[in-house]
Amino acid sequence: MTITQLFNVSNLFVLPFWALIILLPNWGVTKKVMESLLPFVALAVLYIYFFVEAITPESAQALASPQLADLAKAFSDETVMATGWTHFLVMDLFVGRWIYWEGQQTGIWTLHSLILCLFAGPVGLLSHILTAWIGKRFFSATETEAPSTTATTES
Repeated sequence: MTITQLFNVSNLFVLPFWALIILLPNWGVTKKVMESLLPFVALAVLYIYFFVEAITPESAQALASPQLADLAKAFSDETVMATGWTHFLVMDLFVGRWIYWEGQQTGIWTLHSLILCLFAGPVGLLSHILTAWIGKRFFSATETEAPSTTATTES
């Protein structure tokens, strides 16, 4: 497969995972699929392939001593750009998975944060952090009863 074909496949590869956590978050299949780290392994392997293919003396220099102009020049190469984009796909989906599990465990509303994370990962992460903070600060249930204690006896 060519770099372009692999790039296109990687873009399509992540979509079912996003669809599950956004559209069917409470479905048992979604929970089972999102327990797995295999999608990240597959994307990481693709990233490593792109990374190895992208390393040239120029790209290595740009990465070793990052200057904006040098990075811009390096990312004008399709293989370097495919590497960077795959990095975004892996990390955004990983953060989206974390947001999803946070919502499942705490009951915090995540739909908006997941959609934002799909299109702009750090914005979705910030959205979730703020939503969780607001939820805890203003909407958390207060304990009105003292915790019950039960006595145990040993035989």
